[in-house]
Amino acid sequence: MEASSSGSTISSVTGGKAKTHQPVAKDVNIFFDELEGVNSPSKDDDSLLHHGNLTSTSDDASRLEVVGEEVPDKNKTNGLYFRDGKCRIDYILVYRKSNPQTEKREVFERNIRAEGLQMEKESSLTNSDIIFVKLHAPWEVLGKYAELMNVRMPFRPFNPFNAGAPCILVRCCFLNGHFIEINGRSRRSRRKIYYLHRRYKFMNRIEKQISRFRGWLPRKPMKLDKETLPDLEENDCYTAPFSQQRIHHFIIHNKDTFFNNATRSRIVHHILQRVKYEEGKNKIGLNRLLSNGSYEAAFPLHEGSYRSKNSIKTHGAENHRHLLYECWASWGVWYKYQPLDLVRRYFGEKIGLYFAWLGWYTGMLFPAAFIGLFVFLYGVTTLNHCQVSKEVCQATDIIMCPICDKYCPFMRLSDSCIYAKVTHLFDNGATVFFAVFMAVWATVFLEFWKRRRAVIAYDWDLIDWEEEEEEIRPQFEAKYSKKERMNPISGKPEPYQAFADKCSRLIVSASGIFFMICVVIAAVFGIVIYRVVTVSTFAAFKWALIRNNSQVATTGTAVCINFCIIMLLNVLYEKVALFLTNLEQPRTESEWENSFTLKMFLFQFVNLNSSTFYIAFFLGRFTGHPGAYLRLINRWRLEECHPSGCLIDLCMQMGIIMVLKQTWNNFMELGYPLIQNWWTRRKLRQEYGTQGKTSFPQWEKDYNLQPMNAYGLFDEYLEMILQFGFTTIFVAAFPLAPLLALLNNIIEIRLDAYKFVTQWRRPLASRAKDIGIWYGILEGIGILSVITNAFVIAVTSDFIPRLVYAYKYGPCAGQGEAGQKCMVGYVNASLSVFLVSDFENRSEPTSNGSEFSGSPLKYCRYRDYRDPPHSPVPYGYTLQFWHVLAARLAFIIVFEHLVFCIKHLISYLIPDLPKDLRDRMRREKYLIQEMMYEAELERLQKERKERKKNGKSYHNEWP
Repeated sequence: MEASSSGSTISSVTGGKAKTHQPVAKDVNIFFDELEGVNSPSKDDDSLLHHGNLTSTSDDASRLEVVGEEVPDKNKTNGLYFRDGKCRIDYILVYRKSNPQTEKREVFERNIRAEGLQMEKESSLTNSDIIFVKLHAPWEVLGKYAELMNVRMPFRPFNPFNAGAPCILVRCCFLNGHFIEINGRSRRSRRKIYYLHRRYKFMNRIEKQISRFRGWLPRKPMKLDKETLPDLEENDCYTAPFSQQRIHHFIIHNKDTFFNNATRSRIVHHILQRVKYEEGKNKIGLNRLLSNGSYEAAFPLHEGSYRSKNSIKTHGAENHRHLLYECWASWGVWYKYQPLDLVRRYFGEKIGLYFAWLGWYTGMLFPAAFIGLFVFLYGVTTLNHCQVSKEVCQATDIIMCPICDKYCPFMRLSDSCIYAKVTHLFDNGATVFFAVFMAVWATVFLEFWKRRRAVIAYDWDLIDWEEEEEEIRPQFEAKYSKKERMNPISGKPEPYQAFADKCSRLIVSASGIFFMICVVIAAVFGIVIYRVVTVSTFAAFKWALIRNNSQVATTGTAVCINFCIIMLLNVLYEKVALFLTNLEQPRTESEWENSFTLKMFLFQFVNLNSSTFYIAFFLGRFTGHPGAYLRLINRWRLEECHPSGCLIDLCMQMGIIMVLKQTWNNFMELGYPLIQNWWTRRKLRQEYGTQGKTSFPQWEKDYNLQPMNAYGLFDEYLEMILQFGFTTIFVAAFPLAPLLALLNNIIEIRLDAYKFVTQWRRPLASRAKDIGIWYGILEGIGILSVITNAFVIAVTSDFIPRLVYAYKYGPCAGQGEAGQKCMVGYVNASLSVFLVSDFENRSEPTSNGSEFSGSPLKYCRYRDYRDPPHSPVPYGYTLQFWHVLAARLAFIIVFEHLVFCIKHLISYLIPDLPKDLRDRMRREKYLIQEMMYEAELERLQKERKERKKNGKSYHNEWP
């Protein structure tokens, strides 16, 4: 679950005595040009912390400096400051003295100093060969690059009509359950603006229902704990792109804390990406030095320890990391909303958006899981009333033909009673409704996520943010450095890739993708052969339990082997996708990331779902009939469905794969870094004793943590997208999939939070407006889910054959009824008759079936719609077969068109921007334009008065 910790907020002038304001800028229009487009507050201050209890923020040092006290020694030893205890460390570079790239590092570090960054070096306490380079950006550098990067910072608007009075404010907020009223003063009128913030309206309704069960639920379900986070919802200010010329407009209480730690690190990283490391050549950027081994690591520091001896409720948070651990990464808050503003403040917008999307997805799974559980429980409650399962359980006189060659015996239909009942739990009258619901749910989820993303973008100042022109990848530049052309945006010459070369590389890459898909198909074919061979093997087993359940044992072992193959091929696919992406030579990092993402998703999606598609649409469909079975390589008889149908095999495939994959992913996500970090701590304790680690500076502690994945958030997104596919594509066959996904995601949120806060180095806080290419992939999965669910209901389940029998062939035929009484005789009508003497020699069972009646068996039954052996056309298709086939095709067409129409209607009816947000943005723009008009009118009237004083005429001027 997720929630942002504060709503739309406002800028307000502090109460009490009025402060002395700076003179208003002469060019009022320029000021209002800056003001126009300002959308949302910034969360970039340290007001969340209990400053009286802080141990590691620069605010301590700055406040002590103001009163003239000495900086405490703890700033010199906690690893967050330079040796002087005043300059905060904004970035860390790590290299080894034994590395031969000394010259490049020296040039790079010399140019770093030339940019104004301050630098200190420290040797590692555990390895003298490791050197830490500490970087600090002074105020002048931060201001210069914040202006170049258009970093939005909180500012104090002034009234252009009166330099001593506060300017009107455009926004209102809904804070702590109360309306905040903003009174705007102008020469014309007194305005009152009211806005109702409707965030979490849907979830609040759920909370009201949940509150009825407070006796067994934890206290304050879902809501953020205000006692732990007393300052999480706060009044914040307008933000505008930072400008040194108009610095007096910005709210600067302390220059050391004006730019928060994440912003400082981002500015330093921006500088490092543009510093040369070879004189006279266009060799620039920290990334290239990391790739060629000049530096071993580069990262911003965590803000101290995430643990504290004191309770956060009584002593406050030690730092933002500690606060995140207690209110987000701790298992004790699994039922609470996520403090997204705090996550964004510490890790940046890109990671904040991932957790916002994951929380939104998890919250939307609640209705899907509830309906899926209802469908399952409906099957449980109607199990005893199901006419089909009753007939199967009572069919002791119906003898079924063997499902494999020789070793499989004849069996009574009543022996599959349990499987018939289990099938009814998933394939019942509510299945079609649930398939339609999930198709609509996927559309609603995506449409409402767009609205949610718009609100987040507004709150986080991302509406008007655009990514700057990306740098060319070093590999692209090295490959095409001899061919240059003018960049139409920057006007500078840059390397380019010829169209013919690009097309040839794309063709080779597409061929590689096709080959890898063929590898997946070959692996599925191997699983099919395994299933065909082992059915006979298990049927000849000595253990009666396995012998009597040979088909279930075959399916279970095949799924486990398939899972192992999936995991092994995933390792291969990553290397192949990396090779093919580099072969394409993408120009920028975003192009590289999108290309790699598409390949990896395609590989893993096909790898994960290929066996499921086989079971859903091919298993038992092309086996022939007794006496004329279709065979692989003219040897192995194709596998048949169980007498109760193929849906039970599909349910087993989905359930086992989903549970195993989610368990394995969760173990690898947290288990691997935990083991690595435990091993590192163990070595440190052996060398330095139990007190060694606690005395290490922060840069040493962070260096011993695991670096974030080389592909950023790719693995996290990929895992959830594949789960979304499993949840929607075959949900008609496995209604419990949304429930399993919900339970997994509740754990996943805290696992990822714990990993980010405690096990990984702090990632660079980067910005992003949305989840990128993943949204398009989600839309594609939503379309595919409609098609697959239509085919699952029409082809895999028995819904259509039962419907045709009820209306056409059953006792209620022609009466327009379809109750359970109309299904009497359905089982017998769905089974065909086979003459045992017509068996092929190689498929004739070793048992002649004499144990059923004391004499050799003459006839057996099998699932199909074929004529009896003594008919004019033996074993030909009956008329009922063609009726069922026509009904299946008609259902697929009607279902798809109906659901797609509903999806498009929902997409049309749900706007991408919430109405209150759109009204706020339009109201702001209107008021700003009005203020600009009044400011211009004020200026002209002022000039008019001055000209009157000077005795000049102005009759032709506009009054």
